Amino acid sequence: MKQVMPRPNSKINSSDIKYKEDVYNVKRTPSSPQGGPKKRSAFVDLTNTTKIQTGIQGNKSITVNKAPNRKVITKTRVTQKDCKDSSSEEQPKKAEFKAEGLPEDCFSVCQPDEQSTVQQQKVCVVRVPEEFDIDKEHIGDCLMTPEYAKDIFDYLKNREESFVLSDYMQKQPDLTQDMRGVLVDWMVEVQENFELNHETLYLAVKITDHYLSVDVVMRESLQLIGSTAMLIAAKFEEHCPPCVDDFLYICDDAYKRRELLSMEVNILQALNFDINIPVPYRFLRRYAKVAGVNMETLTLARYICELSLLEVELVSERSSRLACACLLLALITEDLGGWTSILQYHTGYASTDLSCLVRRLYAMLASPSHDKLKAVDNKYSHRVFFEVAKIPLVHIDTLEEALTVK
Repeated sequence: MKQVMPRPNSKINSSDIKYKEDVYNVKRTPSSPQGGPKKRSAFVDLTNTTKIQTGIQGNKSITVNKAPNRKVITKTRVTQKDCKDSSSEEQPKKAEFKAEGLPEDCFSVCQPDEQSTVQQQKVCVVRVPEEFDIDKEHIGDCLMTPEYAKDIFDYLKNREESFVLSDYMQKQPDLTQDMRGVLVDWMVEVQENFELNHETLYLAVKITDHYLSVDVVMRESLQLIGSTAMLIAAKFEEHCPPCVDDFLYICDDAYKRRELLSMEVNILQALNFDINIPVPYRFLRRYAKVAGVNMETLTLARYICELSLLEVELVSERSSRLACACLLLALITEDLGGWTSILQYHTGYASTDLSCLVRRLYAMLASPSHDKLKAVDNKYSHRVFFEVAKIPLVHIDTLEEALTVK
């Protein structure tokens, strides 16, 4: 039986809940700025998706290639001679690290014994300077993993090179920038109404952009791509993601279940099943902790960052650099200073690397939003988000003065 979520502003009683799973799909709270999920089509003014076929072959069979035969790897024992050879390399390695100014205890050299079966790699561990160590307060907390915090974000920053986007709109003859803006605006409402994590929204937009960059689509399928991207991102980020019927419901039943499932397969195959895409929201929370800002300043930076999702010109920006620019603009707006040395250490960006992008974000905030793209502004005008959307812009002279200070 198809599970349908309750209509907005309708009460939920015990007779309405037929299955136990329905309880987990209803995640409304009185503090939600927008209320329950809205059943509507994102492109009611652009297309008629209920009458036009999307052209997706939902019944197309999927062939799965069998994995090739794997070679059998035999373990080789490490002899005493091998141990002597590895230990003889220790002194040159120590001299090499000393030449780079690192203490001897910053690295460990493998010395396997007779019982070893795999020779360990030589590892160099560089310690974070004491004045820049923001994770030392969590030492001993296995849930925070302070030993790996910086390494994790350095890894995510390096991983961005595998997900570089360009202006793909030139390859989409049936799409426009306004259509993409309407889609992202609708996805913001979906994230808010289902009370999903912000990481889910950012990842869904990234998945959508990457899919549009490799496949030519028609406008009738655009909302289907966005809703499917939200489903994939929710499966990746959420503890209890909404079900398929929920996404069909919020699309105003414009698509069939087989169409959404077929689109899910198409997106995953187009992205080679690699959806662990670095998003700016993760970097923003980390860098806000580095700066030691309060929740209101972080929310202001989040508002700027979420508003940038509507701009197709910014899809080519690295997520880490975009997060830094949003944080710097929020710091200047709140008169909390500029880019400090600790921020430069953890982010890898200097203030000169961010000035151009900060000016672009400032121009985005200064220009009036389209009448149909108000989801982000309405969301961050709520008291839950400190009404940061109502904070006046800093004067352009103050901005330029802050950006030119070295």
